Formats: sequence, structure tokens, C-alpha cells
Amino acid sequence: MTDFDDEELLAAVTEPSRRRLLDVLLALGEATPTALAAELPFTRQAVAKHLAVLDRAGLVEARRDGREVRYTIRPQRLDEAVRAMADVAARWDARLQRIKHISESAHREAQSGAAAEVAPQD
Repeated sequence: MTDFDDEELLAAVTEPSRRRLLDVLLALGEATPTALAAELPFTRQAVAKHLAVLDRAGLVEARRDGREVRYTIRPQRLDEAVRAMADVAARWDARLQRIKHISESAHREAQSGAAAEVAPQD
């Protein structure tokens, strides 16, 4: 069990800019907000805000190196994010299957009702 909230985790990774930041950080291995901003189309301040969200969600880890703060990805938490998203996807798949079944049943009933109305009476 982690000290981090799964809702916070999902909120952190569903934002496209944060996913892009994670991709860059993964490619670099370790980076400062300034180095990340040089690779991304947003300001250092925006990078710092995104890193704060990712840090609260447990996806990145900060390490002070003199005056700089260097960030790395926490792979175990990223694995948890993947599992959490797969779980959400599986639940949605089940919901959509139920909706599809209800819709198909209603369609069949409507078709058979329409056929009964057209059938000649004895």
C-alpha cells in the first residue's frame, strides 16, 4: 500500500502536458525544471507546477543537488499508474458491454414488436 491517493495519480497522468513531461524526463533520466523546460513548449514555471503535481502523486522524486533540484521518475509508482488505468479501462469495457447488450435487446424487442403489428390478424 502506498501513501499516495490513486485519484491524485490518475488526475496527474490524464493531463497531456504532464504525460509529455514524463516522457521527456524518462528520456533524460534525471533533469532540473530548467532542463525540462528547454525540451518542452512551456515555461519553467509551468514545468515546476506540473512537477509539483507529479511529485504529490508520487510519480517523480526530487533530489537537491546544491542549488538545483533534480527530478527522476519513480518507476514503481508509474507501474501502479499503468495498473490503475488498466483497471479503469476494464471497468469501462464492462459498462460498455452492458450498455451494448441493453441496446441490442431493446432493438430486438422493437423489431419483434414492429413485426407483430404488421402480421395479418386471423
